[in-house]
Amino acid sequence: MSTSDIDAEVRRKRALYRSWHRGTREMDLLLGGFADRHLATFSERQIGLYEALLERADADIYDWMCGRSAVPAEFDHDVMKLLKNFKIQA
Repeated sequence: MSTSDIDAEVRRKRALYRSWHRGTREMDLLLGGFADRHLATFSERQIGLYEALLERADADIYDWMCGRSAVPAEFDHDVMKLLKNFKIQA
């Protein structure tokens, strides 16, 4: 495994942890489930976009996901589109 592969794997694990430990159970389930489903296939660029998204407040992310408010241009990318289309499987 190359250094960049190891770095990407560490970033994935960190993002997965942050997705499951947001502070509200609802966002834990939404972002944690999303990360479980998609992080393993993300490119390094997509990991970076997701990491930046995780820096935002839960309320902002939730409003964007639900369409309550417009997604700011810097977050209107393929990862956000995946997140908006994500459905939790029962």
